[in-house]
Amino acid sequence: MQHREDFNSLVGSTEDSTTVNRRSFIQTAVGVGFAAAVAPVCAQTMIKTDRAGLTDGVAKLTVAGAEVPLYFAKPEGKSNLPVILVISEIFGVHEHIADVARRFAKQGYLAIAPELFVRQGDARNAASVAELIKEIISKVPDAQVMGDLDAAVAWAGGNGGDTKRLGITGFCWGGRITWLYSAHNPNVKAGVAWYGKLVGDASALTPKHPIDIASNLKAPVLGLYGAKDQGIPVESVFKMEVELKKGNSKSEFKVYENSGHAFNADYRPSYNEADAKDGWNRALAWFKANGVV
Repeated sequence: MQHREDFNSLVGSTEDSTTVNRRSFIQTAVGVGFAAAVAPVCAQTMIKTDRAGLTDGVAKLTVAGAEVPLYFAKPEGKSNLPVILVISEIFGVHEHIADVARRFAKQGYLAIAPELFVRQGDARNAASVAELIKEIISKVPDAQVMGDLDAAVAWAGGNGGDTKRLGITGFCWGGRITWLYSAHNPNVKAGVAWYGKLVGDASALTPKHPIDIASNLKAPVLGLYGAKDQGIPVESVFKMEVELKKGNSKSEFKVYENSGHAFNADYRPSYNEADAKDGWNRALAWFKANGVV
């Protein structure tokens, strides 16, 4: 597991730690290893997509005075590529998210995965999911995320991407963002949201949730959800469907009866291979049918 070994060598550095060094570490480690809150990691089921025929790496965006690292992968030597934004779970842009980006690159896309929590902290260091949510994720404003994604799309347009063919996909936290960004950016052709939260209370940082924008949504979004998800009850999917029918986005849901949350996360015990493969094929077909390819 080369990625894991590289990550451990970064963690084991004896350099004095400062804010600058911590930020440098976050940027260097994008797409490598896993957050401490991820446990256990199921290496035996992890999908590993090779880099043959690809160009990939980490770019640094400057957004409102802050450096935002971005993992990218694309077919080597190609340009004018359709663009896919890949939005992570709460664990940030780790090994699995980078692999998903490479999977899209193998399909002919420029895939980009920005690290959207970098201003609030390092998602890798939180010892538990509860700590990660409290100390980092709950402090991330939706407006900041939308701005970072706009900057990522602009970067893609200057680095071989055709932003007129723009798609977005995200997982869990990133699934919710997929719905919201599909409404935010009129250039999004289509989205695929994997088990993202649909309803919630409004706050200063999260003024709207997917159900609030459903009737005005223009881009078609495919929602991939698990019927056994304890955090996102299937009733919320039904409520979202009612609101979507008030608009004309032609968004759809596929609910997997045998899956719970994070069924696409091949590095976690929640992984459901059959449903993950079906979801992946549906995602590719969705983007093709809606003009992203």
